[in-house]
Amino acid sequence: MLVAISALSVILVDRARQDNDWVVHTLEVENQISTLQLRIRTTESAARGYLLTEDQRFLDEYLDASAKVHADIDELIRLSGDNPAQIGNSNRLQQPVQARLDEFERAINFARQHDTQGGIAMLRASDSGKATERINNIASEMRTQEERLFALRTATADHTERLASIVTVVGSGLVVVLAGISVFLVRRSTRARDEAEALLRDANVNLEATVDERTADLREANNEIQRFAYIVSHDLRSPLVNIMGFTSELEELRTDIFRRIAALQPGAEPTPQQIEAEGGAEPVLDPQDKQLLQDFSEALEFIKSSIAKMDRLISAILNLTREGRREFEPVRIDTRELIEAIVTTVAHQAAEAEAEIHIEPLPDITSDRLAVEQIFSNLIDNALKYLKVGVPGEIHIRGRTKLGYAIIDVTDNGRGIDPKDHQRIFDLFRRAGTQDKPGQGIGLAHVRALVRRLGGTMSVASELDQGSTFTVTLPIKWNTNQRNRDP
Repeated sequence: MLVAISALSVILVDRARQDNDWVVHTLEVENQISTLQLRIRTTESAARGYLLTEDQRFLDEYLDASAKVHADIDELIRLSGDNPAQIGNSNRLQQPVQARLDEFERAINFARQHDTQGGIAMLRASDSGKATERINNIASEMRTQEERLFALRTATADHTERLASIVTVVGSGLVVVLAGISVFLVRRSTRARDEAEALLRDANVNLEATVDERTADLREANNEIQRFAYIVSHDLRSPLVNIMGFTSELEELRTDIFRRIAALQPGAEPTPQQIEAEGGAEPVLDPQDKQLLQDFSEALEFIKSSIAKMDRLISAILNLTREGRREFEPVRIDTRELIEAIVTTVAHQAAEAEAEIHIEPLPDITSDRLAVEQIFSNLIDNALKYLKVGVPGEIHIRGRTKLGYAIIDVTDNGRGIDPKDHQRIFDLFRRAGTQDKPGQGIGLAHVRALVRRLGGTMSVASELDQGSTFTVTLPIKWNTNQRNRDP
């Protein structure tokens, strides 16, 4: 019985909802009819206002209203989709409405050509009264039809609601029984939940222990990687020094080798030039040997350039590993004073680039001073390095606080960064854009590592030729417990 009554209640409630939806639907159709008529009147009044005053506000209102008239008709057709008669009436509206809009458009064109009187005369001479009368008659027919449907649908909805009320009253007694059973089930479910929560707490305790263990393993692995990187980069210097030494010796032997090649040429006899060559000048060679000498010299230059680059990379790796082993010490930092000191050190570079650096109010923080100094030194140096040639540089440093964090932006009007390279620039030894400035591609990678160790985040917003904004978010009061000491 309970199932039957419940099912019947659901059916009746759903039927009542559907009946009420039809009532609401009828009201929506009537409202749309009124909206369409209001839109047409708004279009007419705005057109007449423009003809009388030539005020641009009336023209804008006319254009906006006239553009929406057909959309209102389409909406009316959509809402009347359940009633073929109303669809026919809606379609009948389009012709007189379009005729009326055409009259307004012709009159507006007269006014645009500064012939306002001609536009007014055209409207007076037009057959506007009949179009307006047709629109009102059709709208009246539609509204009459909807009022009839409204009365019928309201009566049906009331009948359904009465049936639903009767079923509800009959089922109230059984609901009491159902409530008792529900209480019993809820209590049993509560006991089961409490048992599950107890098991979950035990699992969380074990999970925390596991996480601590894994964290210790990761820290040890990270330290091992740092030691390995330090050892490898340190050991690479030995063969690199040997390569550099033998390359220098080979460069010194170059002239002697080609002097001997010149002496071995068939029929070669000592000449004044060769005698002079013995004193240190370049030997006299035939064209093929001259080309060989040139290729030999270029190869030596490539080798020396590669050696220098490798030396810089090894030095960078060593610096990174040394920095990774340094323990951070939180101290109170006057951020503005620190930034001003950095700007002072790059004043000559800024003057050469014709750049101005503006420092706005900055929040004080508690953090590692050396790390913070390295972060903003890199960002300001990059901002100066990558300014657009021939354009006076503007660099702004501003800060704010939010939810216990200091947010500091370094903004420039430089060459910018392609959005597809926004992540690439933070990768170690990776650079983006035109490579016309010296660097090894470790600056931003190092900066992001420092920011993370300080418990913060770093992001960039930039477009090509639109400048860049690097945003650094750091805790206002940082301590060593806020973040793992290992990067």
